[in-house]
Amino acid sequence: MNEGLVSRRYAKALLKYAQDQHSADQIYEKMKVLEVNFLSHPELEKSLQNPVLSARDKEALLSAAVGDAAGEEFLRFIRLVIKNRRESFMRSIGLMYQKLYRELNNISLAQIITAIPVAGEILDKIKQLVSQKADQTVEFTYRVDPSIIGGFVLKIDSMQLDASVNKELKLLRLKLLNSKKRL
Repeated sequence: MNEGLVSRRYAKALLKYAQDQHSADQIYEKMKVLEVNFLSHPELEKSLQNPVLSARDKEALLSAAVGDAAGEEFLRFIRLVIKNRRESFMRSIGLMYQKLYRELNNISLAQIITAIPVAGEILDKIKQLVSQKADQTVEFTYRVDPSIIGGFVLKIDSMQLDASVNKELKLLRLKLLNSKKRL
């Protein structure tokens, strides 16, 4: 069966259930924590696919991955996923839930990338400017990537503003290559 279809169906069902239980916000936060743990611990996904591991152990793994109090709604969902042998889809279900939640609540994702760490007040200023221009709520993430050499890259959903030195150097290189071809 198509992974996207399975993930979407489970995520939609969870979102509907969470809305009925007034816990959609809490589950959204748990799904973000779960995704961070999937990224930082690749063995988590491998463990969920392990047929030797019992359902109880998989449930314990997933509840530990979301932190202290997983919440009854989230635990019931985990049990359903494991009972239906869909635990290998848990990461994509979590990502799809986040996507559906953001669409429902009109939330955009913004990522700020700089070459060196930036002071908090500068980040706050950038966040404030982006939030003023956006017609929706914006969730920010920040990371440092020395490969951009200088400047910054701002990504908002599918749009990107690349004001990095690395991009400027690439454009300059292309101009030089094109000018050599003309000679």
